[in-house]
Amino acid sequence: MMSRYKLILRPLFLIGTGGMIYYNFEIIVRGYSHISMFLCGGLSFYSIGLLNEGNRENLSFLLQMFLGSLIITFYELITGLLVNLHLHLNVWDYSRMPFNYKGQVCLPFTILWFFLTPLCILFDDAIRFTLFNRKKPVYVFRKRKTQTGKSRKQL
Repeated sequence: MMSRYKLILRPLFLIGTGGMIYYNFEIIVRGYSHISMFLCGGLSFYSIGLLNEGNRENLSFLLQMFLGSLIITFYELITGLLVNLHLHLNVWDYSRMPFNYKGQVCLPFTILWFFLTPLCILFDDAIRFTLFNRKKPVYVFRKRKTQTGKSRKQL
């Protein structure tokens, strides 16, 4: 019975934590935010944390950063299409940014997410290790192929 609660409470805690962090980050940087950004940031944070759950040796830290930036961009696109274009709430508009798609996502912000993703990875891992008794995180910056073709970890 207790494990069922953990399966529900752990994701809710991580989504809530990520949502609060992003919502407050936006208030500090832009001076305002919208409740939809709480959900977008929370789902992004949780999804990025799932990248290295289970077998941590599969993804290098750089690949996690790349995939994390795509995850954030994906959630931002879905949120923007719903909140800005469908509901016409006009929470943000990237239409003046280069390489944008319908004013909802753009390449400069995807690059920014790439460099902010390590904070998500490290903080999520710290939460999962400290509060949820997960394995201690081990980070592999990139993987290098050995002469036998098998991948060898390299920090």
